Amino acid sequence: MNHDQFEALVLRLEAEYARDPARYRRGVIALAFAGFGYILAVLVLGLLMIAAALLLAMKATLLGIKLAFVVCAFVWIIFRALWVRLAPPQGRAVTRGEAPELFALLDHLQRELHARGRFHQVLITDELNAAVVQTPRLGVFGWHRNTLIIGLPLMKALTREQLAAVLAHEIGHLGGGHARLGNWIYRLRLGWVRLAAMLEESQSLGVIVFRPFYTRFVPYFTAVSFPLARGDEYEADANSARLTSPAAAAAALSTTAVLASYLAERFWPGLYRQVNDHARPQFAPLEQMGSALQAPPDPDDTRRWLDEALARKTSVDDTHPSLADRLSALGEEARMAPPAPGESADLLLGPALQAITEELDARWRGRIAEAWDARHAEVQQLRERLAGFEQAGSAGLLALPLEDRISRARLIEEVGAGEAVALAELQGLLADHPDHAELNYAVGLRLLKAGDDAGVPLVERAIAQDEDAIASGAALLRDHYERRRDDEKRRFWSARHVERRELLQVAEAEREAVSARDRFVFHQLEPAALERLRAQLAQLGLRGVWLVRKDVEYLPHRSHFVVAFILTPWWRWRSQGRVSRAQQALLDRLDLPGTATVFCGEGENSTLWRALKKVPNSRVL
Repeated sequence: MNHDQFEALVLRLEAEYARDPARYRRGVIALAFAGFGYILAVLVLGLLMIAAALLLAMKATLLGIKLAFVVCAFVWIIFRALWVRLAPPQGRAVTRGEAPELFALLDHLQRELHARGRFHQVLITDELNAAVVQTPRLGVFGWHRNTLIIGLPLMKALTREQLAAVLAHEIGHLGGGHARLGNWIYRLRLGWVRLAAMLEESQSLGVIVFRPFYTRFVPYFTAVSFPLARGDEYEADANSARLTSPAAAAAALSTTAVLASYLAERFWPGLYRQVNDHARPQFAPLEQMGSALQAPPDPDDTRRWLDEALARKTSVDDTHPSLADRLSALGEEARMAPPAPGESADLLLGPALQAITEELDARWRGRIAEAWDARHAEVQQLRERLAGFEQAGSAGLLALPLEDRISRARLIEEVGAGEAVALAELQGLLADHPDHAELNYAVGLRLLKAGDDAGVPLVERAIAQDEDAIASGAALLRDHYERRRDDEKRRFWSARHVERRELLQVAEAEREAVSARDRFVFHQLEPAALERLRAQLAQLGLRGVWLVRKDVEYLPHRSHFVVAFILTPWWRWRSQGRVSRAQQALLDRLDLPGTATVFCGEGENSTLWRALKKVPNSRVL
């Protein structure tokens, strides 16, 4: 099922859900049990086959012993895949004794919403978000641990009533049993995906048994469960408005959408730019985030961010409805209502607020320390490189290759004078080289991000000239037309993006899976390139190397090479560490016009190695 078929099916099913939600929910549950029952039926059949094989094995027949081994391995793969464990959520746990006002609010909301079960823990995180997470202790069999996650930035950005609206939405999922049903369905799908991956990896014959299940049932079930998840979102919004007010719910939704853009475009980039000049962060983000979130951002930016959020359409890429649709369901307009000083919801944490803020800031510093150090060192190297370009002077710059001049412009943007100067440099280069795909994309990207329609033909030209620009370029144009509220062009470029992304995904999967059943052909390297390769391989101390191309169906003009090597004579012990080091050395040294799979032909890969050896002239060392 491709993206367009999935979207059409979801639209039809949403109409069915709207006519009778309760009946539709029962149908989804029945379908989930049907899928679960299919796998259990295969398990029961497998267990019966094990019993039969063991009876044969008891009679000391070689067939029985082999059959018992194969069937046991197959059944074990299924059990492992079904025992889905979700990683527990992370954050700073807060107790009732630390924040009595917050827990009093939660108690009130849970009573009003008739929420089932209790929260085993409440976690405060550094994200602009809130969520109810149910972590199963027994995989698909349940026994959940309920966790409420509240982001400290969210508490700083909203009033108490607005935060109550957000929490009512999240607890509403729990009250209606949505979280339990939704998480169970999610775990079922996750288990099915894991089972497919494990069967493919083991090259088990079980792939044949489950192929119809994965190619037909799982995509259909995903589509059928989609309207249910989206309907739950609308119902949770209605609960939120009922317990607080429609105005508070609308303000919470609008404010969160705008401030998410502010954090992504202004706050965090401004903070991370410190890495250019400072070996350590110069301030604690959460400590200083409160005043930044409560003070209205620049009015022009605020309007733009809100317009962009309202322009986004509800799609099958996310079960959450768009902001515009959620506000329409509430009967409210978008509104920004930041808390006045001393009225933000983070005060619900009481005396624990300062300690929680400091602890989350300390965790943030520890989490980014390694990346910060690496980036700071990288920036110093980039600045040295930029200084080298600048020392050449105007005459020297003109003599540089075009690729170096493009690199210089990007360095100016990244660690030099900034975006405006870099854009002017790139535009000057594009004027001299109007058909250069990389320059068209670079200038078009920057213009589109600034909302300038002049970037459209440049990105379109880059897409026409370079297929590597199709996926990202289509996404750029999709987002641009979404901001312009041009639905026709947005749909066109969205479909183009999805089509290309799906093609790249299946092409990558085809190249990642290499087996003796594949068709291999001559590598077709030019004699000079082959001699260079042999010279590189000769330095690695390998006993032999074989090189072929895999005959691929998707993107066949992009070669995928398969390389086998051997290290040791048959009579000598083979060290796994030495094999791994040789494999990595090959990967580091190979300079092939395409992607490559490298493996040791000895031991468990001997069947695949023999398949490569059948290709004429495949041995290159």
